Amino acid sequence: YIVDEHGNFDWAMPDEEVHSFVNDLQRPVGTCLFGRRMYEVMTYWETVHTADEPPAVRDFAELWRAANKIVYSKSLETVSSARTRIEHDFDPEVVRRMKRQEEKDMTVGGPTLAAQAIQAGLVDEYHLILSPVVVGDGKLALPHHLRLNLKLLHERRFGNGMVHLHYQNRT
Repeated sequence: YIVDEHGNFDWAMPDEEVHSFVNDLQRPVGTCLFGRRMYEVMTYWETVHTADEPPAVRDFAELWRAANKIVYSKSLETVSSARTRIEHDFDPEVVRRMKRQEEKDMTVGGPTLAAQAIQAGLVDEYHLILSPVVVGDGKLALPHHLRLNLKLLHERRFGNGMVHLHYQNRT
């Protein structure tokens, strides 16, 4: 799950080690595709004051602000972050063309949008960070009724019990 049944994700907060690792994953990204809810959560990084925060937090805020962001939403009328535009419809062919033209990596954030991208065959690699917590119910991280044949590229265990799994799509 990406959030529990109450919409909370405090059980998945990264420590400094995990946050630094996520920053390194984010570093080669030029464009982030977001669903509306995930975008609204992530806009925290647009204005957060990081002067007194740990280095990983300051680094992530800089990475967020530097990335281009596309928000897919039928209801959102305005954005609250720089380098951001709204698309009202997710068109896999448009994203496919963007992937071919983009010089840097692209990411997809938000389980609903990610499900659409996965089902359209747009996702080449999966980075999953598992928390050592049993949530039991909530918003699924991956779509229902989906079978993917994946190849494990890398795994990493963190001191706090979290695990990163990096897979490549075999199709």
